[in-house]
This record gives sequence, structure tokens and C-alpha cells, in this order.
Amino acid sequence: MGKPNARYVARAERGRGWRVWDRKVSRWWGNPLAEYPEMLLAELNGAKRAERIVELTRDARRKRRSRGLRD
Repeated sequence: MGKPNARYVARAERGRGWRVWDRKVSRWWGNPLAEYPEMLLAELNGAKRAERIVELTRDARRKRRSRGLRD
């Protein structure tokens, strides 16, 4: 009945952007992101290819820096 619960979900934090929450261990995964991490969530909840996850997090950090936001 319906879609199964995903392990990783995105939550918005005021003034920080988006964070990825790991429901299994109840803690944050990674650093805050400037934009909603749709592709990153799909990879974390799906294939879990390490090289692709690294690429997606690097892209998100570049976008964050280019906007003049702090790490």
C-alpha cells in the first residue's frame, strides 16, 4: 500500500538550506546543501554508488560556494 518509507529524506533548516536525515540511525548525513538534493536522495535510497554520491555532493558544494554562502 503506497510507497515504502525511504531511509534518507531531505529536511529544510531555516538559514542553512537542506539537510539529509538518515531515518535508520536518526542523525544528519553530510553537510547542509543550498538546493533540494533530489538526485542525491535517489542515489542514497537506490543504487548507493559511492563515486556518484561523491560527485553529487561536490556539485552541491560548488553551487553553495558560488552563491557566496559559508560552509
